[in-house]
Amino acid sequence: MRTINRIFCSLLLAGACSLGAIAQENQSYFLHTIEKGQSLYSISSMYGVTQSDIVKLNPGSDEKIFVGRTLRIPRTAANTQTETFHTIAQGETLYRLTVKYGVSAKAICDANPGLSAENFRIGQVIRIPSASEVSIVTTETVNEPAIPLIQGPVQSRCRDMHKVKRKETVYSISREYGISEAELIAANPELKGENQIKKGTFLCIPYPTAQVEKPTQPQVAPSDTELFSENKKATERFSTIKAALILPFLDVSKSEAARVIEYYEGFLMAVDSLKRSGVSIDLYAYNSGPENASLNPILSKKEMKDMDIIFGPFYQQQIKPLADFAQKNDIRLVVPFSSKDNSVFRNPTIYQINTPQSYLYSEVYDHFVRQFPNANVIFIEASTGTKDKAEFIKGLKDELKNRSIPMKSLKEDATAESLKTVLRSDRENIFIPTSGSNVTLLKILPQLTLLVRENPKSNIHLFGYPEWQTYTKDHLETFFELDTYFYSSFYTNNLLPAAISFTKNYRRWYGKEMDERYPKYGMLGFDTGYFFLKGLSRYGSELEKNMQRMDLIPIQTGFKFQRVNNWGGFINKKVFFVRFTKNYELVKLDYD
Repeated sequence: MRTINRIFCSLLLAGACSLGAIAQENQSYFLHTIEKGQSLYSISSMYGVTQSDIVKLNPGSDEKIFVGRTLRIPRTAANTQTETFHTIAQGETLYRLTVKYGVSAKAICDANPGLSAENFRIGQVIRIPSASEVSIVTTETVNEPAIPLIQGPVQSRCRDMHKVKRKETVYSISREYGISEAELIAANPELKGENQIKKGTFLCIPYPTAQVEKPTQPQVAPSDTELFSENKKATERFSTIKAALILPFLDVSKSEAARVIEYYEGFLMAVDSLKRSGVSIDLYAYNSGPENASLNPILSKKEMKDMDIIFGPFYQQQIKPLADFAQKNDIRLVVPFSSKDNSVFRNPTIYQINTPQSYLYSEVYDHFVRQFPNANVIFIEASTGTKDKAEFIKGLKDELKNRSIPMKSLKEDATAESLKTVLRSDRENIFIPTSGSNVTLLKILPQLTLLVRENPKSNIHLFGYPEWQTYTKDHLETFFELDTYFYSSFYTNNLLPAAISFTKNYRRWYGKEMDERYPKYGMLGFDTGYFFLKGLSRYGSELEKNMQRMDLIPIQTGFKFQRVNNWGGFINKKVFFVRFTKNYELVKLDYD
């Protein structure tokens, strides 16, 4: 019996230690549910932690992460001083979070522009601003510019000190002294977040705030719908849209200047089109200079703070200072070129046109298995130029494996006879080179063409990459014969009426042709300018809620914006498949 008691006590002690470890661990991390397209890089960027910090808490996550799985995200000293991230648990409401963290519903709503009553649900991560951040924002709003207040004599803010007893909670202590939980937490910031109240510690008991007469009926906590509705910003309409372009027109290489000027020229055509339809626009253009140039001389101009929207910059290293300026002054920032900057993951004002790689690939994989559910995939291993496509190929192989789609690999010098051995009569045979270079195409196309001609009854396709648009003139006939597909976020059929009309007007306006590169910057300038300026004129400050209703058909650029998280900006997730059919038709496949 004594042995059983000893075992039982040991188990109880082990269980208590385990619970203590879990409680301690919960103070050091929160949970993030992985969504489609997210990578370790994008997740670390969202929370301001390093990838290695995440891997330490989640062994193996550096090799592979899965949609729907949860990751432990560390709370570091750097991010807990300025903000807290909270994973919504079962039964939690916005009101309960205001009490728990001692911040207003408005502060939480302002810190999470992507949050709404509709998506306030279990597992969502939201950003809780620090009390100091809320105070600074409020002071700057009321007193512009913010003026330090003259402080009076220092007085104790504690009317008593309370030593915490066993099993006491924030709720029980606040009730004992006749104050609210929020007042107790505000006086003792260490109680914020998921920190546990510890026996033996001393708490400051603040003076109670002025009491009002209590209603005869018990007060009911407001619902999420009520709180979000109360803190909804008033809709603003723009009688005249103020837009700025910040691009390197001068002091850069001729080739870069030429592309930027072409973008600007297309943008001007969009402005002209909108003005003729009654939209009032004030357009400002600034030269940002070379990539190492400071943007401060431009951003210090008086009119910049009054902009409704900014387009630019061209260079990646100029994005952060421009993004910080846009966020501070609540100005939309459209980044048309770079896809590699991580500012979009923590800045709600950014629209990133060029899709980040992990999100782009995720969309391509979805479209691929939708288009070819009965595929037999053959990867043609290129000898050179494979580095750029390594991540794409690795991800696609993982996706095919997860869906039990058969795949094989052959060298790029494989003969038509060798290629024939991997064909399947019961499936669509998709050949995918591991390089998007023209050199690889020149090596593999002759044997693939011979294979198709010798096996007319086999269902064979070639699948490839966006840059193949620039090789179309060299391989057009072969692309048709091989029933070729490629994916892209930018595409236009030059035979379509809209493309013909734009090209004709561009030539008439500027007396020249657009540069034959991918994408065409003139069309990119027109599409981005027209989409956002038209959207602002139609919906004003409600643009973000109405983007899916924009019934515009761009000439070249697809638009499908999604906010990356509740406190970040928007990325463009639009991807097309372009098909060269055996009937000599060019088809753009839109899966949305």
